[in-house]
Amino acid sequence: MRDAEHFEELVADLSTRFAGVAAERVDREIGWALEQLVRFLGTDRATFAEVDRHSGTLVVRHSWARPGFEVVEPSFSMHRVLPWIFAQVERGQVVCIDDVNRLPDDARAEREFARLHGVRSNVSVPLSIGGRWVCGLATASFREARSWSDSAVRQVRIVGQILANAIHRRNIELELRASLAEARQLHQRLDAENDYLREEIESEAGFEQIVGRSRVLREVLEQVGQVAPTPTAVLLLGETGTGKELLARAIHARSPRSERTLIKVNCAALPASLVETELFGHEKGAFTGATSARAGRFELADGGTLFLDEVGEIPLDVQTKLLRVLQDGEFERVGSTRTRRVDVRIVAATNRDLERAIAEGRFREDLYYRLAAFPIRVPPLRDRPEDIPLLVWDTIRRREGELGRRVERVPEAAMQALTSYAWPGNVRELGNVIERALILSSGPTLRLDAAFGAPHRRAGEVADRLDEVERAHVLRVLERCHWRINGAGNAAELLGLHPNTLRSRLRKLGVSRPAERSSRHAAPSLRIP
Repeated sequence: MRDAEHFEELVADLSTRFAGVAAERVDREIGWALEQLVRFLGTDRATFAEVDRHSGTLVVRHSWARPGFEVVEPSFSMHRVLPWIFAQVERGQVVCIDDVNRLPDDARAEREFARLHGVRSNVSVPLSIGGRWVCGLATASFREARSWSDSAVRQVRIVGQILANAIHRRNIELELRASLAEARQLHQRLDAENDYLREEIESEAGFEQIVGRSRVLREVLEQVGQVAPTPTAVLLLGETGTGKELLARAIHARSPRSERTLIKVNCAALPASLVETELFGHEKGAFTGATSARAGRFELADGGTLFLDEVGEIPLDVQTKLLRVLQDGEFERVGSTRTRRVDVRIVAATNRDLERAIAEGRFREDLYYRLAAFPIRVPPLRDRPEDIPLLVWDTIRRREGELGRRVERVPEAAMQALTSYAWPGNVRELGNVIERALILSSGPTLRLDAAFGAPHRRAGEVADRLDEVERAHVLRVLERCHWRINGAGNAAELLGLHPNTLRSRLRKLGVSRPAERSSRHAAPSLRIP
């Protein structure tokens, strides 16, 4: 009777302790419960094992032994060391060993294990949750052999069931937490992608498709078709405004990653101090103003494609980290020590001479060869003049409805002037010129204002006097904008160039703002009908 009362007290105590225990404390409480079971039964060791859901084997998770006796090490695999006992327990049978010397012949491994470790007797009880075998509880005696009554087996089972239920609840809670964390992470990623896509929609879209049928363009598109289905990094080389972003989108659209997002980073538009956090993200408190954690573009592009526009503008210290993620797919957010892994296909673009930048120590050679696994040279518009009429009409048809115009005719002289001009801003500049012409054309004929006209150079003359043509056109646009480069409607936007690119080109052309400039010094322009 006293034993029954003591066992009821033990069960009540165990039930109370495990009823509201936090998931993080379950393991500690199981250790305490095993000690209480050993002391109540007068055995020397108790061991609790879980069924590994992947392998189906029974793996020890907890063990407690009296001082002077060894515990069973965690990850002890019963099916390898004690195959006979494991086979019985797996079938749902309780295994009672009153004396190891009386084990059957096919339990040779168990007899040898008992001899090596001094086990005299043992009982192993399988435990189920919802009809599924999930755990096992065993207790052993080292000092003497003993018999196992039905009452003792029942007591082991009751204690074991309390522990199994606690483990089951803990696992459900941890799985729920993991699912919630994953859902939260997915939600954050979707929010970040939505923010990114909203920015993309609000930004200048440019040409919606690649227009042209010139030989040089067909060769480029053939290369795009060849490399798109592969995971190879692509480097698009060409002047500003030639359509490198459109080609990057075409590569992504034809790749196995097309169902994921194409993420774009304009490296030239970012201050050097923000490039790293833009690419890799940052943790809360990583720097002044970092009031919350933020995923970088690499995380947003995981499983998809990352387009690094103007990659030649990335600072050297960030180039090192970029090389690492290209090589190993690993990086850390700014302010974090946790290594993250991503699977991202890189398409990069630049209008810079990267080989010269390497020679001058401004670009890493090893990064260049990583990016340029498959280089594609994008031809400038002056090398594909036969595409200009197609581009003109494509822009007209796409923009006339939005601008409230209907154009049926482009005068031959206007088209000839457009075809003959060198277009330093390439397709982007052409698109801007046609859009402005549409705004100024009230009838069915497209009229190009003198301020938009190209210097009257024929195609044969362009190659010999390209710098002069470009210089005259840039000067005319600058004077029209009162030498303002930044901002809507100013020189960089009218020329279809990034402000930094325009400033670099001005230095190359030797153009600087004069103190005063009268109208008689303005470069002449051809009035086009």
